[in-house]
Amino acid sequence: MRPISRRALAWRIVVALVGIGLLLNGSLRMSDDVWPFGPLSQYAFSPAKDATIVITRVEARLADGRRIDLPLNVESVGIGRAEVEARIPQILADPSLLEAVVQGWTVRHPTEPAVQQAWLVQDETRLAGGRPGPKRVVELAGWQVPG
Repeated sequence: MRPISRRALAWRIVVALVGIGLLLNGSLRMSDDVWPFGPLSQYAFSPAKDATIVITRVEARLADGRRIDLPLNVESVGIGRAEVEARIPQILADPSLLEAVVQGWTVRHPTEPAVQQAWLVQDETRLAGGRPGPKRVVELAGWQVPG
């Protein structure tokens, strides 16, 4: 075994310090926006046995009267669930921000009837002793498509 050179050691130390700095920055900011250099908190723990599990989604009423889910992913609406969840306070203050989800759906599903109304909703499942218990749907905001 041969000893490591000073240059190789210095390079390894710099890389390690940069990595630690990026992780520290992400951890102090407590933001998933800097992933993979910060916490992806939704996967970091198990819920308590009596916790409430919350799933955020967007529902829409189409011109033919159907009320459907607009799946929050890039393929379906061009926006991921995490992006919507991060902006819940802004959507509550201005429900017209749901227009971005509706427009994404419309562009990607041109053969579907037009969206007339959209709602930001959360499915809440209460755990009882670690098992799913009562469920409820909470409507957080609604937006009527103009026109």
